[in-house]
Amino acid sequence: MPVLELGSGLCPLFFILREQVFCKPVQQMLIDEIKLLITPVLDEQDIELVDTQYRREGSGWVLRLIIDKGGGVTLDDCSEVSREISHLLDVEDLIDHAYRLEVSSPGLDRPLHKEQDYVRFAGRKAKLKTKLPVNNMQAFTGTILKYENHTVFMKTGHEVIEIPFDIIEKARLEVEL
Repeated sequence: MPVLELGSGLCPLFFILREQVFCKPVQQMLIDEIKLLITPVLDEQDIELVDTQYRREGSGWVLRLIIDKGGGVTLDDCSEVSREISHLLDVEDLIDHAYRLEVSSPGLDRPLHKEQDYVRFAGRKAKLKTKLPVNNMQAFTGTILKYENHTVFMKTGHEVIEIPFDIIEKARLEVEL
């Protein structure tokens, strides 16, 4: 059986399309190829790719693209991106089985993935989860004060926590009512 060697060890390359079995690194490689393919299309429209997900859900495989732009994303933006990306994916034939393409805005609880996200959303409330403890905690809710020197400065209660960007596992904006 062929294997894919990655930094943390070996992973069998399961690519059985009838049963839809994928090794997670293979899925990530497909997502990376898709991102590389669609980024120029999005850049032309000044649209940012916030997140890309490809996974099996109850109704089958779903490729979900979450997009954003200055001033927010409209339904027309999502429709246009969906049309263009769908055509591009059909031509390139990267996914050789049935799937559903979904294009949406990030919503009020937008995920934060890039360093630039913390600069852009300074002053907003967010929830962060870290891979390693910071001040004996791994979950934080507070206001993003700034991003500087690969560190997120966040006010939680009455203290300012300095969270190294590299250890952030997951982060989202908090819905402010």
